[in-house]
Amino acid sequence: MGISSVLPLLLFFACSWAPGGANLSQDGYWQEQDLELGTLASLDEAISSTVWSSPDMLASQDSQPWTSDETVVAGGTVVLKCQVKDHEDSSLQWSNPAQQTLYFGEKRGIPQKPIITGYKSSLREKETIILNCQSSGSKPAAQLTWRKGEQELPGEPTQIQEDPNGKTFTVSSSVMFQVTREDDGADILCSVNHESLKGADRSASQRIEVLYTPTAKIRPDPPHPREGQKLLLHCEGRGNPIPQQYLWEKEGSVPPLKITQDSALIFPFLNKSDSGTYGCTATSNMGSYKAYYTLNVNDPSPVPSSSSTYHAIIGGIVAFVVFLLLILLIFLGHYLIRHKGTYLTHEAKGSDDAPDADTAIINAEGGQSGGDDKKEYFI
Repeated sequence: MGISSVLPLLLFFACSWAPGGANLSQDGYWQEQDLELGTLASLDEAISSTVWSSPDMLASQDSQPWTSDETVVAGGTVVLKCQVKDHEDSSLQWSNPAQQTLYFGEKRGIPQKPIITGYKSSLREKETIILNCQSSGSKPAAQLTWRKGEQELPGEPTQIQEDPNGKTFTVSSSVMFQVTREDDGADILCSVNHESLKGADRSASQRIEVLYTPTAKIRPDPPHPREGQKLLLHCEGRGNPIPQQYLWEKEGSVPPLKITQDSALIFPFLNKSDSGTYGCTATSNMGSYKAYYTLNVNDPSPVPSSSSTYHAIIGGIVAFVVFLLLILLIFLGHYLIRHKGTYLTHEAKGSDDAPDADTAIINAEGGQSGGDDKKEYFI
């Protein structure tokens, strides 16, 4: 048999001194503060601290705190002593390397992690729950707040009670509210607020379970059933606990179509006679809920597909382009006809005011040039 080895732990904590502001006497006297730590884990040996003066150095360094390193077996208890000369209404503060204050003389105590009590088992919807929260070891007394997720809960005012050591306080608070189905699986948090935590979170949570009646809805697959197709009607039940039984009925038809733990009603081959209103009753030990669905079996003609729709759009665009081209050709032909008419009219320009045909021929453009300069006389 092997012999289990016990590893000694070398612990380092810091003891600091905060003067009270009084004048120190030359002779002075000693103040001593003990810090007791129990059930130490092996992880605690990683603690480090500031090295303080030895007793022999106190003569040259007035009123400096003094402590010593201690070695302790894991799981054991150690008492650390901190001394200071000429303290005169001072306070001794113990802290660890994480800058967490473990004890602050007679003035400050770090609150312990809160404990939530009062939750025993699952609650039914609309029942009232009362939770209690408690934290010890704070000085001055800490304050407790309640939250449900991100929502703040109005709890009772924090109650304060002095601890048996006469130095610190135990604080407690309670919260009461009516649960709903939305609270199923919610985390209720109790948080400690104290100046020594410096904004750090110190809280406890309690998850609650709420039992409530089921709900259901019917979902067809495919969404638009046609004659000759296979159809599945899914009855989707929700609740806590989840529905364990489903009853399918058709209005005007007896007895029930199906009683099963499977939530689907199957139609292998649809026909017109399957049209009608169907009901699904989802049942759990908390109650039941009935959902309805009206089935209309359509003709087996194919439903327009997305490719057919695409082709129809392309055809419309092509028809529109052809229409624009026809309009353009009509305007172009009209323009050419008007241009030709103007040319013919200009050929006979100047003949409108002629008194006779001979004069019109002479005055018309395109006739004999220089008609005004040449004149003919007949004797």
